[in-house]
Amino acid sequence: MGTDEQAGIARALALGLLRDAELGERVVVRAHDAGGARDALGDLVARTADSVTVDTRRGLVEVALQDVVAAKRVPPPPPRRPRLR
Repeated sequence: MGTDEQAGIARALALGLLRDAELGERVVVRAHDAGGARDALGDLVARTADSVTVDTRRGLVEVALQDVVAAKRVPPPPPRRPRLR
């Protein structure tokens, strides 16, 4: 199995996961576009025929499905540690 075939399988699995995931589930989505690679880690909050929106720590990130190369469900973030003063 070649690299292109593996990438195609990973992309198909990612798109299936994003199609089937419940809104509110925590996911990480990797996308490649003209600006390079980027990851969006957070809660899946919206899905259209062309994109998904992930609520990240830095705000909402819309990812075009045509740019998705990988995605997976991830566990909730660890609890925040109290700041030492």
